[in-house]
Amino acid sequence: MNTRLAVIGAGPGGYVAAFHAADLGMQVTLIDADPNPGGVCAFRGCIPSKALLHAARVLDEAKHATAFGVSFAKPSIDVDKLRAWKDQVVKKQTGGLGLLAKSRKVTYIQGRASFVNAKTLSVETAGGEQKVEADYGSPKVLDSTTALELPDVPNRLLVVGGGYIGLELGTVYAALGSKVTVVEMTDGLLPGADRDLATIVAKRMETYAEAILLETKVTSVKDDEKGLAVSLEGKNAPSAAHVFDRVLVAVGRRPNSAIAGLDTTKAKVNQRGFIEVDGQRRTAEPSIFAIGDVAGDPMLAHKASHEARVAVEAIHGKSSIFKPRAIPAVVFTDPELAWTGLTETDAKKQNIPIAIAKYPWAASGRATTLDRPDGLTKLIIDPETERVLGVGIVGVGAGELISEGTLAIEMGALASDLKLTIHPHPTLSETVMEAADVFFGESAHVYKPKKT
Repeated sequence: MNTRLAVIGAGPGGYVAAFHAADLGMQVTLIDADPNPGGVCAFRGCIPSKALLHAARVLDEAKHATAFGVSFAKPSIDVDKLRAWKDQVVKKQTGGLGLLAKSRKVTYIQGRASFVNAKTLSVETAGGEQKVEADYGSPKVLDSTTALELPDVPNRLLVVGGGYIGLELGTVYAALGSKVTVVEMTDGLLPGADRDLATIVAKRMETYAEAILLETKVTSVKDDEKGLAVSLEGKNAPSAAHVFDRVLVAVGRRPNSAIAGLDTTKAKVNQRGFIEVDGQRRTAEPSIFAIGDVAGDPMLAHKASHEARVAVEAIHGKSSIFKPRAIPAVVFTDPELAWTGLTETDAKKQNIPIAIAKYPWAASGRATTLDRPDGLTKLIIDPETERVLGVGIVGVGAGELISEGTLAIEMGALASDLKLTIHPHPTLSETVMEAADVFFGESAHVYKPKKT
């Protein structure tokens, strides 16, 4: 078959690219191994994990409601029904995308694509030859995909990796009743996030987890009748092996750049497995574009969707370029942690002079009414121009608040712009305004000498 544009992969980058191209009048073919568009995000990542995190949050809120005089009986958890509800959420999301593909007359092929040459693809479908590779492993060892399938609620769960995937899934299983132990090789949870923000998440996580072992790594896992006997090594490692019912290995995802036949084209893959692209997301092969996880960090759904539009518009002849000043990231733990633009950690690595303004949520009226004062809003500011370079927020609903910071950075806003923007009271969003007040030494709720 002939098509104007072929898109391999139907995740948040692929289906947005296909839909946008179809809206621009192109004949489009979309190829993916899943039965509907959605990709890892919808089937095995963002959507199912957030559905389960919502259930975990409801359980936690019921547990802590006693603080303000509301008590509930111990919840009864129907794991089968919870799993079915999560699957239904995924089905609604992906089924809707399938209907959108049909309405746009996008040809959807379920299968795996390989390159014959720079302009020709071969697709293996259910009706054709298929190749399957499998590694043997204990079913008691989970990855982020199998953990979302909720095979059961283990009594004792070891989470290997203290990044966002490990903490999000660890939160879910802890809320469902598992005794969770987290092992992290570095000296802190959420490596890469600013320490003052990550520390707040870590303190909350300590109330969920049975143990958090930093600067520790797994040296061996043995499967026996009692469970998985895990030996640990490091600063906080116990001397004897511990037995767990299941082990969740949550050490991140790799880009799916190993596309058969890609080596027959001029496209280049770097040592980290990312396909090299220019500002329009064009590879070294002029007819091939790459977006999303395969095109480099950060591997986030919303970054892929924006890259998709740029690539399609470049194919359509427009002078689009992908050059954002800020890409927000959210960790959906409890509390949530979000940041956008320059972080304090990156500023130190790059020797960029910055000024920092923080507003603790203990001074927020809204956070107090929610009984969740464990939050912080932080601004990274250019000390010379007073331009907002970065924003970090940790607290309930931080992911819903971070977009204001992203807009401020994209618009080149100054700290005074945030200070003079009237926010409604009492809300969590006004902590952004209050942080700007702190920068100028004009906060009514946090004393800091006035900026000269």
